[in-house]
Amino acid sequence: MSGNKATQVTAEPIYDALKSAIMAGDLLPGEPLRQDEIARNHGVSKIPVREALLRLEVDGFVTFRKNKGATVRELTPHEILNLLDIRVALECKALELAIPHMVHSDFDKADRILAEYGESTDISTWSDLNVRFHQALYDPCDNPLLLQMIDDLRARIGPVTRLLVTETSGLERPHQEHRRILDACKAGEVEKAVDLMRQHIETTKKETAARLRRR
Repeated sequence: MSGNKATQVTAEPIYDALKSAIMAGDLLPGEPLRQDEIARNHGVSKIPVREALLRLEVDGFVTFRKNKGATVRELTPHEILNLLDIRVALECKALELAIPHMVHSDFDKADRILAEYGESTDISTWSDLNVRFHQALYDPCDNPLLLQMIDDLRARIGPVTRLLVTETSGLERPHQEHRRILDACKAGEVEKAVDLMRQHIETTKKETAARLRRR
């Protein structure tokens, strides 16, 4: 095995661990990623750590800055709004494909999530339930590549930004819109459900844009 190949293999678990920590919000935007500390924690030299960090930079999770080293990448307001635009396209298509395949168990699952959503007062819980509700609607689409793209986009947005979006949107408006979307799905009204989903995400984008301007 060549040295470069060996470095890539050694870097793989470091890359996975750091990416998972960033996606989970255990490593926050702007937080420094010290190569010596990471190397010590993983029992390796700094070479595979740097390889892992460079891969994370290519994938958009890490930024290298002169005299500062690597930090968890912070999304700009413009990038956040662009990602929400992409979310409209991907999620509306997933919903369009999913509705013809939905069965009673899918509706029951979404109903249970909405019931839990309506009883919660915690922003972090709202954020998690929002993800679960949307995912429950898209899972029947029978397009794993599209679902993976939605997962990747959600990872790129990150938990910190998702919390910002959830806090901005509040509980009542998204909850009512979720209910209308689900009712349209149950009725098999594909065009109406997709239109409601588009309005739902675009309203969230407008509210988020206003919040980011105030910041």
